[in-house]
Amino acid sequence: MSLLDDVAERDGWRCWVCDEPVDAGMSVNDPRGPSVDSRTADRKAKITERLAHRACNTRKGAVKVVIAWPDRLHVIEPAPLITVAERLERKGGRELVARCPSRKDAQEAADWLVDRFSRLAPGLPVTATVDAGGGQFLVALSARR
Repeated sequence: MSLLDDVAERDGWRCWVCDEPVDAGMSVNDPRGPSVDSRTADRKAKITERLAHRACNTRKGAVKVVIAWPDRLHVIEPAPLITVAERLERKGGRELVARCPSRKDAQEAADWLVDRFSRLAPGLPVTATVDAGGGQFLVALSARR
């Protein structure tokens, strides 16, 4: 395991699970305090250790983490982001991740996704596109391998 400070500095002192700031001065025993979490058991993963709040790390336990989409985004059938990140890291390519009722909603979702993936999968540069289709707007993420 890496030292807590090294992992925290690399992750910008943000929890990878909830994407909220982690207070460096808080006790590691406090629920909002820092802890090092292993995002995946896959030894081939580029980043295996991530910063998380103690409570976020404990709460997820042996259950696969679900990264929540913000309620402010108007998306239909949003994709599970951890699964998308794992596939894009492994294979690259393009994945449809959501449908939106308007271009504005889709662009807001696309902007949020690019920002969120910069912390969720820091070594994976993703781009987002918005395409019209069937009376709705599709949001896709792309990554080169």
